[in-house]
Amino acid sequence: QVQLVESGGGLVQPGGSLRLSCAASRFTLSYYAIGWFRQAPGKVREGVSCISSSEVTTYADSVKGRFTISRDNAKNTLYLQMTSLKPEDTAVYYCAISLRSACPKSRYDYNYWGRGTQVTVSS
Repeated sequence: QVQLVESGGGLVQPGGSLRLSCAASRFTLSYYAIGWFRQAPGKVREGVSCISSSEVTTYADSVKGRFTISRDNAKNTLYLQMTSLKPEDTAVYYCAISLRSACPKSRYDYNYWGRGTQVTVSS
């Protein structure tokens, strides 16, 4: 059974930084696209960023220039470096794997999901 475990969330002040990690077990990440999503209370889950098997990255407009996605295939781990955090970045952040090599456009094309980690940006 595939397991994805997110970590690194927490409480941070506006303008601060956090690095999220997503560790995969019973699955080799290197062949597939992996993404980060977030869901704020009362809102739909939205895509934040994705990295394909060939390292092509995509970002939501709201995080471009502030967030950086990366993967360490040797550690089977995905990362999301978040800087210049804003209160509107507050959400539960999830990682997800697609069985496609290129980043899908729809969240419904992701096959495995972690349980999420809470990020709260507040002074």
